[in-house]
Amino acid sequence: MTGAQAIGSTNFNSREMIMHIEMPAPSGEALKAARLKSGLSQVDAAALMGYPVQAGSRGGLQSRTWQALESTSDSRNMPGPIFAMFQLLTGTHAEFTLTKRDELSAVDAAQAP
Repeated sequence: MTGAQAIGSTNFNSREMIMHIEMPAPSGEALKAARLKSGLSQVDAAALMGYPVQAGSRGGLQSRTWQALESTSDSRNMPGPIFAMFQLLTGTHAEFTLTKRDELSAVDAAQAP
């Protein structure tokens, strides 16, 4: 697909569709706050984002990776784009939401003259 193509009867330039989204890496405190805002446990959040989950020493499950990402004493931070996806998937992003394509098509059709 090239930068500019005709789609239907509309001239489409893919470069016009590129959107810039700020995606800073969160601190451990910011990640924890976003997780709590979404109502997820560390294990649920880790599973949602594909981080490993393992049996805990006291029974149950845990995610050492997620614990480290939320820790204030660990130098590791979640990469910004992954944090943005977490916020989008949990509906906690400050500016954007995810919408299914067929829902967008229905809105576009309803607004057409």
